[in-house]
Order: sequence, then structure tokens, then C-alpha cells
Amino acid sequence: MGNTLEVTDQTFAEVVKNSDKTVLVDFWAEWCGPCKMLSPIVEELAVEFGDQAVIAKVNVDDNMLISQEFNIRSIPTLLFFKNGEVVDKQVGYVPKNVLKQKLEANL
Repeated sequence: MGNTLEVTDQTFAEVVKNSDKTVLVDFWAEWCGPCKMLSPIVEELAVEFGDQAVIAKVNVDDNMLISQEFNIRSIPTLLFFKNGEVVDKQVGYVPKNVLKQKLEANL
């Protein structure tokens, strides 16, 4: 998991909702092909944005409560949070530049 934070049902509020930075949360699962394709991109964003943003991952199989709270129906789903609120969303695999633009727009 390199530079991304693994977030669980128990740590979500602390890491995501209480953050004073923009947070990108990647909802994924081990069995999801597109999730595996997106994972290196999410890691690269974590390195590039460093201290500017928090990049986190939630395994939907292990964290059903948080997945249900945000109505995650298909994965990968990436939610962008600012001040604890969802400000943007991306469902499915997209190129890195799309995610980078969304992150920059919400910094």
C-alpha cells in the first residue's frame, strides 16, 4: 500500500471526515480487475500530492458499513472529500490525468 492509507469502518471518520485536507478515497476489492488497474495510479497520486492531500483506500469486502453509508454499488469508486463532505465522485477506471484534475480542483 505504499503511500496510501488503508482506511476501515473504524478509522474512516478520523482519517477522512476530520481531515483538514482534501481526501481521495478509493473503494476497491481484491477480486476487481479495474481496481487492480487503477491501484498504481492511486499510488502515484499519493506520491505526487504528498502533504497536499490524503489518498486512502477502502476494501469494500472488509468494510461494509462505510461502503453502505456512501452507497458504493460498483467499484472502483473514488470519492473526493473536502471538510468531511463528498465534493466529487468517479466511478470506474479512468486515466490518471482525470483523477489528478479532480484532485487539483478540490485542493
